[in-house]
Amino acid sequence: MSKNGYSKIYWLLLVIVFVACKPKNNKLSVVSNDLETILTLDTLRVGTIQNAVSYFYYRDEPMGFDYELAQNLASTLKVNLKVIRAQNEQELIDLLENKRIDIAAYNFNQTKELKKKFQFVVPLEDAFPVLVQKLNIKTITNNIDLKDKTITIEKHSVFEQQLHRLNDATGNTFNIELANDSLTQEDLIEKVASGKLAYTIAYSKIAKLYKIYYSTLDIRLQLGNLQRNGWLISKQAVHLVQAVETWNDTPETEILKANLSYKYLRNSLYFNQKKFKIPKGSISPYDHWFKKYAKEINWDWQLVAAIAFHESRFDSSQRSWAGAAGLMQLMPRTATNLGLNRSNILIPEKNIEAGVQYIKSLNLIFARIENKQERIKFILASYNSGPAHILDAQALAKKHGKNPSIWFGHVEEFLLKESEPIYYNDPVVKYGRFRGKETAAYVEKIMATAEKYKRK
Repeated sequence: MSKNGYSKIYWLLLVIVFVACKPKNNKLSVVSNDLETILTLDTLRVGTIQNAVSYFYYRDEPMGFDYELAQNLASTLKVNLKVIRAQNEQELIDLLENKRIDIAAYNFNQTKELKKKFQFVVPLEDAFPVLVQKLNIKTITNNIDLKDKTITIEKHSVFEQQLHRLNDATGNTFNIELANDSLTQEDLIEKVASGKLAYTIAYSKIAKLYKIYYSTLDIRLQLGNLQRNGWLISKQAVHLVQAVETWNDTPETEILKANLSYKYLRNSLYFNQKKFKIPKGSISPYDHWFKKYAKEINWDWQLVAAIAFHESRFDSSQRSWAGAAGLMQLMPRTATNLGLNRSNILIPEKNIEAGVQYIKSLNLIFARIENKQERIKFILASYNSGPAHILDAQALAKKHGKNPSIWFGHVEEFLLKESEPIYYNDPVVKYGRFRGKETAAYVEKIMATAEKYKRK
């Protein structure tokens, strides 16, 4: 941050501390208590909702647009960040009203009702609501075609009022269905993609992201105008509002927001594949290193090579949208713990060696699984998602009478169920909701590729 940006924030913090030390009969001592308490307790409590944009875990590392932005704010204030996860927008608002959190860091639309109660801060990219539907010959292309159709939305969603206004304008021609309390916007979009629901609604920037995951979605029909949105803070927390607005107005924060927007809203999750020459009779240019380091874990070297292929397509310079790097696509924190740094993380041998060391650590986590071939499946799944959600799936499998040491038909079954509220809200689940389809497919793909390599 620039010196000017820092000085403004430090000046404001000094004022807050000074005011907080005033006698109790000073009215300002009450409104300044929010920020003063944050500084005294050394903790900024931020509430958000877990989804593919705001906050999620990728290989056991917290990520997300709102998470990283809040992390930067906490760092600027020189306090720790505590994230409190809400199930939906209404729960997040309740947390803020009941002073369980200091900031609701989520993409809230600026409605009249919310503006009466809260201060909007950290303006985010404007967006407009769109209809989310399947792309086919019956795709709706204008509002008139909505007649007699049913649009399903979250309960307590800002979209409910918007749809009622649209319905009034078009003569009450379509039906509005409120989903079960436990269903999120992400759940509804997935149900549309799978054909279980006909229509839902989402903001354009969110819909575009899911279009990457589900290419059969159509998100072209705009159902409203561009709308402003941002985070929420209690209007009584005057000095916290001032501190956040000062931080938000710095050039450094604007650059960070632009970078995070690209990272989470625009950058495809799929890697650009680069072509390179593979020696005749070889699987990759790095076979000798796969053979060398696979011996350390007593694995077939083709299995390690299969991991590298599906992680990076054997592109040693690859960096993913999430920060994973190199042939084995090691996450930054994992790479650091394994002794890698920016100067050597892309060196093929170093990356493969570190990847194998990571596999060693995963082997220890699942050491109780006696059958080596079964244990390998758990390690592969953990390599893709991190071990946390796999441990949750084991706990669910055990609770429901399945074998927590067998993958197919047992633990895999409950990994796939971790995206369902009845399962991810179970007390045995420690790490929350998880979309397990990619990880389940990953295990199968790695094993199939390894077998193919063995036949070469």
